[in-house]
Amino acid sequence: MKDLTDGSIVRNILQMAVPIAAGMFFQTLYFLIDLYFVAGLGGASIAGVGAAGNVMFIVFSLTQVLGVGTVALISQAVGRRDRADATLIFNQSLVLSASCALITLVFGYGLGHAYVQTLGSDAATVLAGATYLNWFLPSLALQFALVAMGSALRGTGIVQPTMIVQVATVLLNALLAPVLIAGWGTGHPLGVAGAGLASSLSVGVGVLLLGLYFRRLEKYVAFEATGWRPQLAVWGRLLRVGLPAGGEFALMFIYMAVIYWIIRRFGADAQAGFGIGQRLMQSMFLPAMAVAFATAPIVGQNFGAGRYARVRETFGLAVLIGTCIMVGLTLFCQWGAAWAVHAFTAQPGAAAVGTQFLQVISWNFAASGLVFTCSAVFQGLANTVPAVLSSASRLVSFVVPALWLASQPQFQLLQLWYVSIASVTLQACISLWLVRAEFRERLGGGAQSVAAREPV
Repeated sequence: MKDLTDGSIVRNILQMAVPIAAGMFFQTLYFLIDLYFVAGLGGASIAGVGAAGNVMFIVFSLTQVLGVGTVALISQAVGRRDRADATLIFNQSLVLSASCALITLVFGYGLGHAYVQTLGSDAATVLAGATYLNWFLPSLALQFALVAMGSALRGTGIVQPTMIVQVATVLLNALLAPVLIAGWGTGHPLGVAGAGLASSLSVGVGVLLLGLYFRRLEKYVAFEATGWRPQLAVWGRLLRVGLPAGGEFALMFIYMAVIYWIIRRFGADAQAGFGIGQRLMQSMFLPAMAVAFATAPIVGQNFGAGRYARVRETFGLAVLIGTCIMVGLTLFCQWGAAWAVHAFTAQPGAAAVGTQFLQVISWNFAASGLVFTCSAVFQGLANTVPAVLSSASRLVSFVVPALWLASQPQFQLLQLWYVSIASVTLQACISLWLVRAEFRERLGGGAQSVAAREPV
C-alpha cells in the first residue's frame, strides 16, 4: 500500500501515471497489432473488426462499474486506514466479475451476429465482424477479473504489477497474432478469427499472472474465500459508485454505434478509415487517461483522510498536466495524421477518411482531457452521477444533430466530425461546472469532514 495523502502531489501523479500509461499503451497494442495484420486481409475485414470491436464499449461499461467502484471504495478505505473493509470490497468485486463474465458470454454469443449485421455495410463486412467477435468474446469476459484485480491495486496506490502483466500479455499477443492471423510458421492462416483468438489467449495468461501476484506477493488486500459469499450490502456500495461510471461507457457505445450506422452509406472504406482513426485516437489519449487514472485514487485517499485542500490541488494539477499532453497531441495530428493512418492501410479511400478524421477531431483533444480529469475526480469522491450526466449531454448535442445532418442530401463526413467537436466542448464545460458544484457541496469542512471519514 502507498500513502497518497502526503508528499508532492505532482510526484504522486507522475509516479502512478507513467506505469499506468505504459500498461495502457501495451494494452492498446492488442488492437493495433490485430489491426496491422487484419489490414492485410482487405477493407471488409478492417471494417468488420472495427464494427465488432465496438462491443468493447459495452464490456468496458461493465468493467467500469467494477473498476471505478473498487478504486473509489478501496482508496477511501485506505485513507481511513480500514484494511478489513478494503479486503472485503476486493473479494466482493471478484464475485461480481465472475457473474459479469458469464453474462458477457451468454449475450455475446446470443446476440453478437445480429448486432454486427446491423452495422455492417455489406455481407463481407458482416461475416468478418461476426467471425472476429466469436473468438474475441472470451478476452472480453476475462477482462472483468483483470480489471477487478488491477483496480484493487490502484486503489492502494500500487500500479507496477498491473503494468508488468499488461506488457507480458501484449508481447504474447504480438507473437501469436502473425502465427494465428497470417499463418506464419504453420501455413494455416485463421484470418480475423486468429486476431480474436490471439487476444483471448493473451488476456487469459494475464489473468493467471495477476492472480499469482495476489496469491504470493500482495499483502494489503488478498484473496479470502470467506469473503466470496455474495453480500448485497457491499454490492450496493460498489454499484452506487460504479453504475453511473459504467453508464458513461454505455453512452459511448451508443455514440459509436450511431456513427457506424450513419457512415455505412459511404461504404466499407469509410468505415475502415474511421475504425483506424478511432483506434489511433484512443491510443493517443493514453497519457491523458493515465493522468486521470492516477488522479482518482489520489483524490479518494485524500478525501477519505479529510484532506480537502489536497483534493482541490490534485484536480488543478491534473488538469494542467492533461491539457499540456493533449495540446501536444493536437499538434501532432495536424502534421502527422496521414503518416500514422498510412501505417495501417494502403487503400486511398480508407486513408483519406482516417486522416481527415484525426486532423479535424484533434481540435477537441484538450476538451477531452478535461472530461477525463473531471470524471476521475467524481470517481475519487465516490459520486459518479455527475460524470454520467455530463456524458449524457452528448446524446442531445451530438446524436440529434448528427441524425438530422445525415438525412440531408448534401451530407458529408466532415460535418459529422465538426458536430463531434462542438459536443465534446460542451461536455467539458458541463463537467467543469459539475466539479465546482461538487467541491462546494462536499469539501466545505466542518460536519462534512467528519462524514468523509465514515464508510461510504
